[in-house]
Amino acid sequence: MVETQHTVTALDPVWDQITSEAQDAVATQPLMGGLIHACVLHHKSIEKALSYRIAAKLCSNEMSMMVLREIVDDAFEQSPAIVEAARADLMAIYDRDPACHRLLQPILYFKGYQAVQAYRVAHWLWQEGQQDLAYFIQMRTSEIFGIDIHPGAKLGQGIMIDHAHSIVIGETAVVGNNVSMLHSVTLGGTGKEEEDRHPKIADGVLIGAGAKVLGNIKVGRCSRIAAGSVVLQEVPECTTVAGVPAKIVGEAGCDQPAVNMDQVVPCGNRSPED
Repeated sequence: MVETQHTVTALDPVWDQITSEAQDAVATQPLMGGLIHACVLHHKSIEKALSYRIAAKLCSNEMSMMVLREIVDDAFEQSPAIVEAARADLMAIYDRDPACHRLLQPILYFKGYQAVQAYRVAHWLWQEGQQDLAYFIQMRTSEIFGIDIHPGAKLGQGIMIDHAHSIVIGETAVVGNNVSMLHSVTLGGTGKEEEDRHPKIADGVLIGAGAKVLGNIKVGRCSRIAAGSVVLQEVPECTTVAGVPAKIVGEAGCDQPAVNMDQVVPCGNRSPED
């Protein structure tokens, strides 16, 4: 008796939703068909689609798309945690950004998402001792997306960078899980020292547009930094800071400010000293 072998295909509801959205987009907007097929429908998994997208955006006369795809594919294969983080980032944007109506959008159009995934590859290269390749990807990411994340920085997963213009994250910065930040945020140093010199952002923090967090200071979990603030001292967990220099103006306003995305500091939510 001959046994019949069946090939079992792993279920991937996230990728299934992305491809379904891609098919709908091609049906309704045929002129987008070439781009959408190249970026999504020609691929069998989210990691292959991301590999293509990152390589297509960062390639240049100095390094071909083929070489970059090999680098990204190797990173994804050697470190599945990169793909896991990419999925978490994708879902974070879908959940928190009211302008994101489909999982397809960040992969095709959102430079914050694409830049963070490029950083993740550069960070893997950095950890593998391939600093020059890591610096090259950092350079191209900065040139193409206007986002400068040092490959030595450590970012968790579930990261959303909204609008994502002029983001700077320094070499020794640490960003926890489920953090949201808006455009023009700087996580920088305060001098020329070469040791640990950048901020440590805990889980669940919301950083408003234009905020600057400077020096080796801790920002406590589920805290909130108001837009335009300059943070020079440590921020206790579950608080809101605002101003130049930033001061505590009240509680964070909710359990998960990075998910809630409420950036308004109520007039009555002030500390007595103010």
